[in-house]
Amino acid sequence: MQRPNILILYTDQQRWDALGVNGNSEIRTPHLDRLAATGVNFDHCFVQNPVCMPSRVSFLTGQYPSTLGLSHMGVPVPEDAPTLPRLLRNYGYCSGQIGKLHFLSHANRDHREPHPDYGFDHLEISDEPGSYHDAYRAWVAAQAPEQLDHISLGEAPSSIEWKRIMNVRDGIAHPEERFVKQALASRCRSDLTHTAFVAEQTMEFLTRHKDGPFLCVAGFYSPHDPWVAPQEFLDLYDPAALTLPPFPPALDARRGPRHFSDDELRSARHGYYAMVSEVDHHVGRILDRLDGLGIADNTIVVFTSDHGEWLGEHLRYGKGYPGHDAASRVPLLMRWPGGARAGGHCSRIVEALDVVPTLLEAAAIQRPDALQGSSLLADLRGEEGAGPGCAITEMTPTKPQPNWKTLRVEGLRYVVDASGAEALFDLERDPLAYEDVAGESEYADRLQAVRKRLLERLLERERPLPRQWTY
Repeated sequence: MQRPNILILYTDQQRWDALGVNGNSEIRTPHLDRLAATGVNFDHCFVQNPVCMPSRVSFLTGQYPSTLGLSHMGVPVPEDAPTLPRLLRNYGYCSGQIGKLHFLSHANRDHREPHPDYGFDHLEISDEPGSYHDAYRAWVAAQAPEQLDHISLGEAPSSIEWKRIMNVRDGIAHPEERFVKQALASRCRSDLTHTAFVAEQTMEFLTRHKDGPFLCVAGFYSPHDPWVAPQEFLDLYDPAALTLPPFPPALDARRGPRHFSDDELRSARHGYYAMVSEVDHHVGRILDRLDGLGIADNTIVVFTSDHGEWLGEHLRYGKGYPGHDAASRVPLLMRWPGGARAGGHCSRIVEALDVVPTLLEAAAIQRPDALQGSSLLADLRGEEGAGPGCAITEMTPTKPQPNWKTLRVEGLRYVVDASGAEALFDLERDPLAYEDVAGESEYADRLQAVRKRLLERLLERERPLPRQWTY
């Protein structure tokens, strides 16, 4: 059989509703909306950890972060991790990772050193735009060296400290402030942004390996903060016309001219939406390349993200505890013209770790028992899908905060931490999860039911080591 090619378009920090097709009438995503119209839109997909590193390794291995022992940031992923490219290698797949992978801490290492391959045959790793001597900076240096001082979005504080201790000088001008709560225009040419780099090198990989089968992961940094985009994408929006998130009266009273003001919230949305629109533009180019190469019909295209972004909700930016939908619910679009329906829609709850078993089944590859997700292939074909119908998100935060898990079921989010503290949010009554109803007597039965369901899921997902032989 001719196994399908696999192209994964993977953004960073993109909320599920940062897509036109998911009901956002203000954002401009025509190419991603077209992808949804020709594939299946899973609009209730949840990641297994609300920050980058553990979410990404969970996604590419099909296992929960706690199973892998990688449930917080700063833990290097073991070089022998059972990633998707390793599962595909025996079946003739050539695999490439372009752009952000974030399997290693990037602030405290020399990016000129060879990167572990994690099963990939081709690596062009760049975890942050312009911050390091990495594949992106080398790409810009080869084309327009005069632009090198304009491509950085800023350095992480820990990177600044590491460079000071190690006496590293990179000779690049970095913006002084990294997290500016407003939309900013890119300082570099629009054809040299990190998003453009990922798109260009992804298209080159597709062209080089068009005879397949291949796996290509295009790791976009956008729309991760800071909210910087080329001017032409900022010009798509009038910030004054963007909708503000609603706040309960007590929280609304805490806002002020310098603390989550209307102007600040609109500017944040402006930059965030513009970054998504830039990704959308380049996704359109990549999809056109598939068509031009004549391989679109036998290529599975997956579009998703590693986690979401509060974007001002709960008076917060970023992601993390307690894994509200804004931080844990992400887009998931899947298209396979040669093997799945077009224009499909699935609203049942699925998990990010369901993608690996789906791709393996589509490629007629046996499923390793270690995988903890459920295949979505039946949903892609328009049949009734099988799965738990709920999603676990978990994290080991920085001490002294306790470990926590959350279970998302239809209409409810349950949160519990290692201290035994519980919270319950009725998302039908309170979609943004501001009011904890765990202590209300009318929710006692539902609290007990969702607590029991989490325990069942934790037991279901156990994977003991295989028996070698009877004693």
